[in-house]
Amino acid sequence: KKKTVSFSSMPNDRKINSTAACISLMLEGCELKKVRSNSRMYSRFFVLDADMRSVRWEPSKKDSEKAKIEIKSVKEVRVGKKTPVLRSNGLSDQFPDECAFSIIYGDNYESLDLVASSADVVSAWVMGLRYLVSYGKHSPEAPGTGHPSLRTSWISSVFDLADLEKSGRIPVSRAVQLIKALNPGMKTSAIELKFKELQKASERPGTEVACDLFVEAYCELCTRPEIFFLLVQFSSNKEYLGVKDLLMFLEVEQGMEGVTEEKCLEIVSKYEPSKEGREKGYLAIDGFTRYLLSADCSIFDPQHRKVCQDMAQPLSHYYISSAHSACLLEDNFWGRSDISGYISALGLGCRSIELVLWDGPEGEPVVYTSPSAASCVPFRAVVGLIDQHAFTASAYPLILCLVVRCSAPQQRLAAQCLRKTLGEKLYLEPPNPVASYLPSPEELKGRILIKGKKLPPTCEDSEGEVSDEEEGWELARRLGQEDREAPEGGGLRRVRLSRELSELVSLCQAVPFQDFESSRRGQRYWEMCSFSEVEAGRFANECPAELVSYNKRFLSRIYPSPMRIDASNMNPQDFWKCGCQMVAMNYQTPGLMMDLNAGWFRQNGACGYVLRPAIMREEVSYFSANAKDSLPGVPAQLLHLKVISGQNLPKPKGSGAKGEVVEPYVCAEIHGIPADCAEHRTKTALQSGDNPIFDESLEFQINLPELAVLRFVVLDDDYIGDEFIAQYTIPFECLQPGYRHVPLQSLAGEPLPHATLFVHVAITDRRGGGKGHRRGLAGRRGRRVREYTSTKATGIKAIDEVFRTATQPLREATDLRENVQNALVSFKELCGLTPAANMKQCILTVSTWLLHSDSAPSVTLNLAEQYPPMEAQGPIPDLLRKVLTAYETMIQTSRTLIESADAVYGKLIQAQQAGMDFHKELHRIETKEGLRGRKLQKALESFAWNITVLKGQADLLKHAKAEALDNLWQIHNAGQSCGIGRNGSASPEPSRLRAPLEPIPE
Repeated sequence: KKKTVSFSSMPNDRKINSTAACISLMLEGCELKKVRSNSRMYSRFFVLDADMRSVRWEPSKKDSEKAKIEIKSVKEVRVGKKTPVLRSNGLSDQFPDECAFSIIYGDNYESLDLVASSADVVSAWVMGLRYLVSYGKHSPEAPGTGHPSLRTSWISSVFDLADLEKSGRIPVSRAVQLIKALNPGMKTSAIELKFKELQKASERPGTEVACDLFVEAYCELCTRPEIFFLLVQFSSNKEYLGVKDLLMFLEVEQGMEGVTEEKCLEIVSKYEPSKEGREKGYLAIDGFTRYLLSADCSIFDPQHRKVCQDMAQPLSHYYISSAHSACLLEDNFWGRSDISGYISALGLGCRSIELVLWDGPEGEPVVYTSPSAASCVPFRAVVGLIDQHAFTASAYPLILCLVVRCSAPQQRLAAQCLRKTLGEKLYLEPPNPVASYLPSPEELKGRILIKGKKLPPTCEDSEGEVSDEEEGWELARRLGQEDREAPEGGGLRRVRLSRELSELVSLCQAVPFQDFESSRRGQRYWEMCSFSEVEAGRFANECPAELVSYNKRFLSRIYPSPMRIDASNMNPQDFWKCGCQMVAMNYQTPGLMMDLNAGWFRQNGACGYVLRPAIMREEVSYFSANAKDSLPGVPAQLLHLKVISGQNLPKPKGSGAKGEVVEPYVCAEIHGIPADCAEHRTKTALQSGDNPIFDESLEFQINLPELAVLRFVVLDDDYIGDEFIAQYTIPFECLQPGYRHVPLQSLAGEPLPHATLFVHVAITDRRGGGKGHRRGLAGRRGRRVREYTSTKATGIKAIDEVFRTATQPLREATDLRENVQNALVSFKELCGLTPAANMKQCILTVSTWLLHSDSAPSVTLNLAEQYPPMEAQGPIPDLLRKVLTAYETMIQTSRTLIESADAVYGKLIQAQQAGMDFHKELHRIETKEGLRGRKLQKALESFAWNITVLKGQADLLKHAKAEALDNLWQIHNAGQSCGIGRNGSASPEPSRLRAPLEPIPE
């Protein structure tokens, strides 16, 4: 449970929805805890002077003229634990980050560190102070006076349009409908209640409302404080975002690249409701809220809405969306077969469907998963449906998994039906005997593959015997429908197969699995095995590396245990982590497992195919599916997730009649390899209604980002049992950084209208979210405790000598990267920013300090140089000197990295290629060296580890160089835009600096 500080509390029903409200709160004053450098805290009453020129506190040992800070001396207001005092060990656990803020003031950049009773109080003080600092050069008007704002004018014009009689009043019912139309998710009852409250307070009861009351009601109901605070943070006038403000927000906070003023004007014209705002290029609070809620600002990266992965790799290199028992709408045992299940699965992008064929009563085969099903579907009807819907959601190949339980004559009818109905779509070409891998999804576009048994080449009759799989028999046995010809004493069951059906099978020939060694030596690439959930689970736990290696060349299909008679689902991640391509899911059963499956396959245009991580595809690579820590050659990333608020949350199902208040909390879950699986929850938002404020930061380390999925679950905190409200599941690779809304879904995966979570996402090594580094967040590592990745001995002298040449380049690569990381973190901390901030934010912060002072020291960036120095003219305060020193260190370490990276990269790749030259000869060398059993296994593992480490470390170094160049580009860009850069005309072309950011080829 999160620790909090005890306070005499603020009235918590007070809604801060304007700058005026913030300043009113400051004028009244409130109790805050003042933190001293000795880590002790003192309760003090803080208040803004009536002339709004200074903030005072009492009681104080200082005389009243000293226990104050003048607004004009304030350099910066920081939210969170962003100063050395607040970061000190003695305090860090005593209060949450969102309850702390600091005022940096005076020519010596001193800090006044404060802790408030809630995040709302912090937001009010921070917003009010930032407003006053911006207007420090001239006195601001008292709150609530002066010219009507852009927003008030717009709301009044909306009222005038609704005032049909032009009487200056409209019926309450019309006013309610008007506000509901402007904010579709809002409840009618809440709007009606607000009008009653305001009518009572102003002593104007009745069935009509005047314009001023309508404006007040709209502002109180439709202003989201958390978005208003955000607008004020980026606005240069604190009422709306101008084009330059919006551009800064999109680049710095949202991580968007190449944003132009034209793009910003497009956003304004699309989302700003007021005509005046659109004409002047202003985005006020309502337009800003609309934009943040829009699809243009979704948490899901729009690039992933269409096919965005390489589709020319072999079929075995993809995860394939697969259905088990797609025709059943209820459970396996009592379910009824229904044709609409196939339409639903295909519409969701499913690319592998199971068809179990049984003898039909009228001489034609039928489909159902068990003979007890209440009704059956004619096979002909199912094939017709598949022909009609096979490629509506995806153009990529569809695999029909035939499980044959019918007689040979009915098999012939089934084969004729498939040929006649599917025609050219059926893929019947024999496999290419000289190829080593399956064709790609791109080559197989628009084709339907049949997965099934095939008669042996020696069989020349119209039908023959083949071994059968266990799938489907377990259930039949329980129902008394078992095959009476089951072999005595166990062994593989034999079934009759017709030649017509056998000839339809080409690239997906089903064969029984013996063991991994037999498969390595004898299995052909077009042969595939099916594993029961239990068998595959055993392999995943006992020999995960062998299962990963097997799946590089061969397709594997995992089907649910027959014991799941309720059609529940297995966890697909248990098998994806081992590279299993086809994990057959019961699409008719909603819940966590189907959320993971549906969310996962959304990432490549929902086409039913997702490219597996490179570490699982490369011929020689070391990957342990059950790794409990970071992987060699894969950079771990940190996800900083701030859950800010919820909007229009529905009540849990079945609670409507009870009428109780929902008290929600949010659970964020990471699903992936075992090292990544984690879950964090926010505190419960008590008595919060439909729009709770959480304002809580969560953090996750992701070791294999390509296999990680983030799931948000909103639950109702109930003493009997927490009830499900909503969820949303998204692959980690699809997350967009910045302020985003999460579109919530029901348990069945259907969208919940207007229900959202408002979050902030920051990911290390990503633009926008910043380029923080895991090392820096846990404290910087000096050279003495630095961990170096090294190669492992294989026991073969010639090979070990080659890998030994990489020892020094590996150390150099680590030093180059970590020296820059440490310098970056130091610089960001001194700027009062988190390690997740980007370089643009750092330069803008420093420029803000310099511009908010009459006696500002002169500090400039010399943009004429490729590595721009930050130069000071004259004496500067101690804090600023530390910032300049940290900046210089960062520039020097970046320069060393940029200038040395290519040579070190070349040495690493040279060692890796020299190692790979041994790969083809590996088995001959092992035999010559006499390696067998455990020693042989160890040698192979060490060889794969070394190749993976060398490629991975080389790639990390290349990425680090690209990032360092990108940081330089951000420094030039920010220096020009904020006014502290000089000689800016000579700044480098972005394209020249950023060329190395191209993806690294495999």
